Amino acid sequence: MTTYAELQQKIAELQSQAEELRKRELAEIIADVKQKIAAYGLSAADLGLQAGRESTAAPQKTKTALKAKYRDPATGETWVGRGATPKWMRAYLEAGRNKDEFLI
Repeated sequence: MTTYAELQQKIAELQSQAEELRKRELAEIIADVKQKIAAYGLSAADLGLQAGRESTAAPQKTKTALKAKYRDPATGETWVGRGATPKWMRAYLEAGRNKDEFLI
């Protein structure tokens, strides 16, 4: 009767053999595909593939411009209300004014 350790040893050997066979088969397949691509003059686009590694990257989202929410009556400068408060708005707020006064 075989022991657990013996079975583990056999599994490791078989996995090693399987990986070696996989590498050899892949090399043959890749060579065959390359030969056919060259013979027929195919491109990545012909095969429905995108060229380069960019195809695996997630598409970048485009930023949409936000509409201005506040306007400085003196200069006409605007602010969307996000991010750092602009100097002109800080000056008004420090002077005791409410930012709702500058809503567009």
